[in-house]
Amino acid sequence: MSQLVIVPTPIGNLEDITFRAISTLKEVDFILAEDTRTTKKLLDHYEISNQLISYHIHNEHKIVENIIQKIQTVQKVALVSDAGTPSISDPGFLLVRGCYEKGIPVTCLPGANAIIPALAGSGLPCDKFTFEGFLPHKKGRQTRWKVIAEEQRTVVLYESPHRLLKCLNEALEHLGPDREICVVRELSKIHEEYKRGTVAAVKEYYEQHPPKGEIVVILSAEKG
Repeated sequence: MSQLVIVPTPIGNLEDITFRAISTLKEVDFILAEDTRTTKKLLDHYEISNQLISYHIHNEHKIVENIIQKIQTVQKVALVSDAGTPSISDPGFLLVRGCYEKGIPVTCLPGANAIIPALAGSGLPCDKFTFEGFLPHKKGRQTRWKVIAEEQRTVVLYESPHRLLKCLNEALEHLGPDREICVVRELSKIHEEYKRGTVAAVKEYYEQHPPKGEIVVILSAEKG
């Protein structure tokens, strides 16, 4: 029977991959990759030779049905993103849902993601949290901030380096200067950084130190 396997890939350090993920990438009939060039670097590092098929946010709506038909003709297929776990702020949801609709079993391997290590290392409460992913760029953004301002759980966001200061300015406006925050950059990479403090202090820091790399923002809960 055909099967789709979601395979997390390293978010930085190439050693952050499981033995099971490596063996799966070797044995599947083909690999669906967000960017085949990025995935090929990972495969080359582990001396894996396998067919790569491009599957990303710009083509998934057009090709998902064809991909599902292709999966039905083989034994096992892997889905990877450029980094981390597919479907989490990355392509994958449409394919997974489509596989279930066609009776194709789906499994997801445990592995690398940015949410958990950023949260666990932030020093902010992590017994209860909510994940917002990337906030809307324009429409609906202010509405999300109003919800975040009253959230009783720790809030986790993804953000890009060129929008981080905008995010911190909005946090200052909606949450106030004293709300605790931790900005986590470049997880598992050489320049990994956890910058923790008040919103005002962290904003001031990044005004003086322009950020680079992938970013996770952790916000403490509203004190009820």
